[in-house]
Amino acid sequence: MSAFIKNFVNTWADIRRGGNTITVFVLVLFTLTVLASFSNLFIPVDSVFHVSTYTITLLGKYLCYAMLALAVDVIWGYCGILSLGHGAFFAIGGYAMGMYLMRQIGDRGVYGNPDLPDFMVFLNWDSLPWFWLGMDQFWFAMLMVMVVPGLLAFVFGWLAFRSRVTGVYLSIMTQALTYALMLAFFRNEMGFGGNNGMTDFKELLGFSLSADTTRVSLFMITALMLGIAFVCSQLIMKSRLGRVIIAVRDSEARARFLGYRTENYKVWLFVYSALIAAIAGALYVPQVGIINPGEFSPINSIEVVVWVAVGGRGTLYGAAVGAILVSYAKTRFTALVPESWIFMLGALFVIVTIFLPKGLAGLIRGKSASEVGS
Repeated sequence: MSAFIKNFVNTWADIRRGGNTITVFVLVLFTLTVLASFSNLFIPVDSVFHVSTYTITLLGKYLCYAMLALAVDVIWGYCGILSLGHGAFFAIGGYAMGMYLMRQIGDRGVYGNPDLPDFMVFLNWDSLPWFWLGMDQFWFAMLMVMVVPGLLAFVFGWLAFRSRVTGVYLSIMTQALTYALMLAFFRNEMGFGGNNGMTDFKELLGFSLSADTTRVSLFMITALMLGIAFVCSQLIMKSRLGRVIIAVRDSEARARFLGYRTENYKVWLFVYSALIAAIAGALYVPQVGIINPGEFSPINSIEVVVWVAVGGRGTLYGAAVGAILVSYAKTRFTALVPESWIFMLGALFVIVTIFLPKGLAGLIRGKSASEVGS
């Protein structure tokens, strides 16, 4: 135990000596979160400094996306595994939270059934499926948020990495996984709401989801979880484990020759990344108020890769910033030119790949280095 603590302290000292990335990211994140929350709850609505509840909800959604982008950057930027299916883990975490929220509706649904969600009553279900049992308990639902995506990631990663599937073939497999899950969840007999998914949520832990205080609380919890995920990921990547992971990215054959079981490192990191994505999905659902099979869409996972590429892969903070910026741009441009947004997204990815291969973070680093040199 003492050796572990000593290694942790040394790792943290290395990060502090290497720069103030963690400090700056955490300070900016929590300062903006506190200011936005204060402006919503305590500044009058007619004031120019008031932040609306709609904006708070939108910011909370962006922070969930930032967590998802960070999850992808962990495996793509640091281990070279390009996953085009992380939207699946995000959606599964969201469905687990959605199941809990549906159970909290009780007899307040359209059909007034205290045990069955409305879509099950509509489809003439007689009783809850076995996999819904226990989902009325918050602790059990949160456990499922972690266990189900983690187990799926472990099984998929163990089979893929043990077979030494890499490169574009692995990316296609991850995309096929999320597409298969999307088709399955669209089916009514699966018991997850079919095409319409789950919505009309009422409360979370007894707190009304329509209340401003609940919205602000969810926003602050999301910021807290993003900060924790960022700090933990930085600690991992600066540790001995992280150095091995980077070595696997740079030359897996050489790392294997040196005696490392590279597939074990890749499986572990893949599961860790999936858990971050699942937690982001669980926080996303109560804030947006719906979860449906569209979240499994492969285009969503591809969009996450664009976020990471724009922000700068292999930086963590760049992935989070890229997710927020591109998501904001999407919100604005889908209202102005909805039919052209997808083409603009593709063009953005091509431009960044050609002219900014290291993303915005690389551009900022280059400017900082040139200023120091001068």
